[in-house]
Amino acid sequence: MNNLPIELRSWRQFVAVAQHLHFGHAATALNMTQPPLTQAIAKLEGVLGVRLFDRSKRRVQLTVAGAALLPEVVQLLERAQSLGPLARAAADGQRGRLRLAFVSTVGYGLLPQWVRAFRSSLPFLQLDLIEATGDVQLEAFERGDIDAGFMLHAPGFAPAGLDRLAVASEPMLLALPEQHPLAKRARAPSLEEVLDAALVVFPRKIAPSLFDAIEGLYRSAGRVPLIAQQANQMQTIVNLVSAGLGVAWVPQSVTQFQRPGVVYRSLRPGAAGTTRQASCILCETSLVWNPRALNPALGQFVTFATDRAQSPIC
Repeated sequence: MNNLPIELRSWRQFVAVAQHLHFGHAATALNMTQPPLTQAIAKLEGVLGVRLFDRSKRRVQLTVAGAALLPEVVQLLERAQSLGPLARAAADGQRGRLRLAFVSTVGYGLLPQWVRAFRSSLPFLQLDLIEATGDVQLEAFERGDIDAGFMLHAPGFAPAGLDRLAVASEPMLLALPEQHPLAKRARAPSLEEVLDAALVVFPRKIAPSLFDAIEGLYRSAGRVPLIAQQANQMQTIVNLVSAGLGVAWVPQSVTQFQRPGVVYRSLRPGAAGTTRQASCILCETSLVWNPRALNPALGQFVTFATDRAQSPIC
């Protein structure tokens, strides 16, 4: 057997003869004359070091080696034929891989529906989901470990060197232990009534703009928030509220996490001398990505997200 490369043309000629079991008919199907086809098959057999056909004046038959090769060669030719469309699909972002990070709050709202719809529209694109806080996502962007990410922040957030698309906006609500006096009342609490309550909050490094917005609400009333405990994930924060460690500000979407022992309340607008704007902390969720990224699948997802971005509800 020689180690010479075998062209796809030779394999197509082999398949034609195997399907017709007649060199003349196979040559006609290949739009060539019989002598060059006979020579090509002989050359192929020489390269392989085995006979592929038993020939006589009356008939042509596949040898054991030829019969074993036939289904494999058919699959080879089918795969080869698909390479062009595969390359074009990858260049268009319809195939390939997209690494998408997300903060936990997105899991309570848009993420499940978006992932389902996106995978349905592009079934051959691999979507890798990575849960990560905002600070971890920024580090991953610097390393090139992710293509895009959903981040939670206050309005006006602008990550350096990255593009963003605001996809959802919602108010922050109070999560209260069910035994808290404000949780037992039917009416919404005022800002003045919650200023002195111990606070369970995320560390500032995770979402600086949102942390500053919460702190700013307290400072506008002449107070400094009394932070009792910090936690990275909203689910953990709500669990700590259930344990009675304090109250917490959480995005409205988190209310879908119905933890026993926790009651969610909106802040009463205009209370204690505040305006509606001052008493409503607005948070946004944005899709963030590197505009210099070369992954075509990223463009597909940005277009997808742009078509589905929501309006503020506060």
